[in-house]
Amino acid sequence: MDFAAKEKSNPRVKKIVDKVWDRFASTSEHQALGVLDLYCAILLVYNDINKTVPGPFNDPPTKEEVEELLKTFDKNDDGMLDRSEFTAFIETFTKNVTARVSTNILLFSFVIPTIVTLARPGAETLPLLGPAVKRTPKPIYSAIMTTLIVFAGSQFRRT
Repeated sequence: MDFAAKEKSNPRVKKIVDKVWDRFASTSEHQALGVLDLYCAILLVYNDINKTVPGPFNDPPTKEEVEELLKTFDKNDDGMLDRSEFTAFIETFTKNVTARVSTNILLFSFVIPTIVTLARPGAETLPLLGPAVKRTPKPIYSAIMTTLIVFAGSQFRRT
């Protein structure tokens, strides 16, 4: 599939490609993106995602991971992505991020609140914590437990 066909198939990809390409490729003498430009572009995308999407912070890939991605999408092996290679990269990249963001929204909207609600009666019967849990208003209890679950999850992912 060529560049025009890819742009037509997904307007969100076209918007991302245009924005990032205009910002980075316009300053390049080769009209292509090298690993540093690509890494900066990814950091900007992750920054936007982390500012606008609910859920835990999404860690961007490392520079080394970006170098590997560059090798995957660099079809002519020149160490840079031209516009069509960049479009394929962004399309794959946005699918991965969208899946992760969708998972976070599901977790924060349904799964974690359900766990917290179902666990409260059991927590109220604990000898040391029970009285404190009973006195704590439900919204505050839910916020504390959600924070603890997110923190524990982030610690688990790092190991």
